[in-house]
Amino acid sequence: MDSDKKEIVEDVHRLVSSRDSKYQSNFVEFRGNKLVYRRYAGLFFIMSVDYDDNELSYLESVHFFVEILDTYFDNVCELDLVFNFYKLYQILDEIYLGGELSEISKQKVVSRLTQLDELAT
Repeated sequence: MDSDKKEIVEDVHRLVSSRDSKYQSNFVEFRGNKLVYRRYAGLFFIMSVDYDDNELSYLESVHFFVEILDTYFDNVCELDLVFNFYKLYQILDEIYLGGELSEISKQKVVSRLTQLDELAT
């Protein structure tokens, strides 16, 4: 199972990182699905979505996710994500439910995250 997962990660990385952002879109077909991705500085945020899903809405949800990260971590950087990966998953859980966007209010998401932080202390 781990070798399959590793192979998928390598294939996705190879496919996305080699694309030219000036001349190619942020959508690419991959194994019967579509990859929707956006690059911020040196980080790629990638989603695999069903072929029939609206890729533009998912592209915007990636941007929304990055905005939440930027607000929560006060100008997020790669180290914030590496050392606070559990917070990253917590933020994902607040925004997405079953692979679908469930909350679109940045204020509500940040408020819930603040409440969860207060409970943890």
